[in-house]
Amino acid sequence: MDGLFCSLDWVAPEYAVDIAGRIKGTIGGIKLGHEYVFLNGLSGIEPFHALGLPVILDLKLNNLPRVVSNTVRRATAVRPFAITVHASGGATMMRAAAAAAHAAAQVGGFVRPKLLGVTVLTTMDEADLGAVGVAGSLYEQTLRLAALARACGLDGVWTTADTVPLLRAELGPEFLLVVPAIRPVWSVSDDQNRIVTPGDAVRGGADYLVVGRPITQAADPADAARRIVDEMRAATMRAPDALARVP
Repeated sequence: MDGLFCSLDWVAPEYAVDIAGRIKGTIGGIKLGHEYVFLNGLSGIEPFHALGLPVILDLKLNNLPRVVSNTVRRATAVRPFAITVHASGGATMMRAAAAAAHAAAQVGGFVRPKLLGVTVLTTMDEADLGAVGVAGSLYEQTLRLAALARACGLDGVWTTADTVPLLRAELGPEFLLVVPAIRPVWSVSDDQNRIVTPGDAVRGGADYLVVGRPITQAADPADAARRIVDEMRAATMRAPDALARVP
């Protein structure tokens, strides 16, 4: 299913491409974060391109606008499907990221990557937000950052499934909602605080789901991926509008 991306952040590089090859017929793409990029560089994306798998570069960029702009420009050159930046980095930073992605894609003659704003990390709760000086509820902060990301020209946000119905209602049908911290009903939660099942996320209106360890640590990754896709399809059948916009 095109709406399922597998996170390979915690997989040793020598096994990552092997796992991707085993699940490529089931999933829609791969998510790579800092761990993978630090070990392999941006050129480490190429084996996944060779398999025909789109890649989300989950860099969660948050820095000076100039620094983020330069990083996005270099990352765009390796043709990822999407790049993440922290929406809390502010409007100037996000606009710089969007402009850099557009310019780099024009120069290179390829499709511009999607830019996704990270709202509130899945490991954070309202007590954590209060500790860093954020007033209001977790949902208010998520909506505030998502609305800002849309206003700055980003394509969507990286957010938890429990916030998806709120964001969809407020921000409309075209804004992409990408949901990490997904755990199927047969999996444990690991280090995530705010998790939901694939079916819950689909019924809520998520566009893309990101699943890592339930697939990569399974005895049979391909079977685990298929079981997750089955959950997603069952939810889609019960909610016909769900995932209708997934390419």
